[in-house]
Amino acid sequence: MSTRKAAVIDMGTNTFHLLLVELNESEFKTIYKEKIPVKLGQGGINQDRISPDALKRAHHTLRHFKNLIEGEEINQIFAFATSAVRNAKNGSEFVQKVKDSLGITIKVISGEEEAQLIYEGIKLSGSLNGQTELMMDIGGGSVEFIIGNSIEAFWKQSFEIGGQRLLELFHHHDPILKVEIERLHSYLEDKLSPLLEAIANYKPSRLVGASGTFDTLTDIYYESMLQCKLTGQHVFELPSSEFRRIYQMLIHKNKEERLQIPGMIPMRVDMIVVASTLIDFILKHLPMESITCSHYALKEGAIAMLLKETETI
Repeated sequence: MSTRKAAVIDMGTNTFHLLLVELNESEFKTIYKEKIPVKLGQGGINQDRISPDALKRAHHTLRHFKNLIEGEEINQIFAFATSAVRNAKNGSEFVQKVKDSLGITIKVISGEEEAQLIYEGIKLSGSLNGQTELMMDIGGGSVEFIIGNSIEAFWKQSFEIGGQRLLELFHHHDPILKVEIERLHSYLEDKLSPLLEAIANYKPSRLVGASGTFDTLTDIYYESMLQCKLTGQHVFELPSSEFRRIYQMLIHKNKEERLQIPGMIPMRVDMIVVASTLIDFILKHLPMESITCSHYALKEGAIAMLLKETETI
C-alpha cells in the first residue's frame, strides 16, 4: 500500500504544535515536528478573548507552518484549536481570518472530543495495559481527565482550569505563596468534584500523564539522574517521590531560579508551578508509587484517527 503524507496542527492555549508525518497502514513516521510558545491565552483567557498581540503571534506562526507544509508538498492538513479558541468571543472571527488569509480550515474541537483524542494518543504510545487508569493532560486552557484501559475509555471530562487560567488566578507572587497554593487546592476541590466522584466509582490503579508538563518533569528527573531519554521512547516512569522532590523545588524558587533547573525549558517555566500543584492535588486523592508519562497526547491522537481512516480506505 502506498504511503501518504499529512500535517497536524494542534493550536493549544499555550503552545502551537506542527507534526508532519508519513502514514503507512497502521504506522506513522515523523518527517518533522516543531512547537512554538504562541501563548494564545495570555492576557485574555479569563476574559474569554484572544488579545490582539496573541492573534498576531498566532497568524505569524501559522504562516510559518504553512510554508513548511507546502515545502513537503502535503495537501492533507488536520488543524484543530482547543480551549482558548473554543471559549473566546472572537474565536470564530480568528478561525475565519485564518481560512481567508492562509487557506487553513481550523476545526474547533469540544472538550469531549479533546479528551477522546488525548486518550487515542496515550493508547498509541503503548502507555496503557489491562488495568483501569486515570489519564490527565494539562493544557493552558483546559485539563482533560479520562478513566479507562487499553480497550476503551469509561469516563472522560474536560475542565476549563488549564495552566494559563490557574496562573492568572492564583500565582501572583514568585515564589508562589503557601496561601496561594491552599487557595488553588480548595478551588480544585470544588471544580474537580465530578472527577473525584469518578475516581471513587472506577477506582483507577495507575496514573498516566500526557505530554506538556509531564514531559518537562521527566526531563528534569532524567537530568538529575544524569541520564538521557532514548530517541523513540514514548513512555517514561516518574517515581512519586521524585515528583514530590521536584515539586518542592519548583514552589520554592522564583522564575530566574527555575530557569536554572537542568531540564527546564523557558516555554514551561511559568505554568509549571500551578500545573505541578494540580498533579500534587491529584496524588493526594489518588496516591500512587509512580506516574506513567506518555510523550504522546492530542496531536498523536489525531494521527491515530488518520491511521484508522487509512485502514478503511
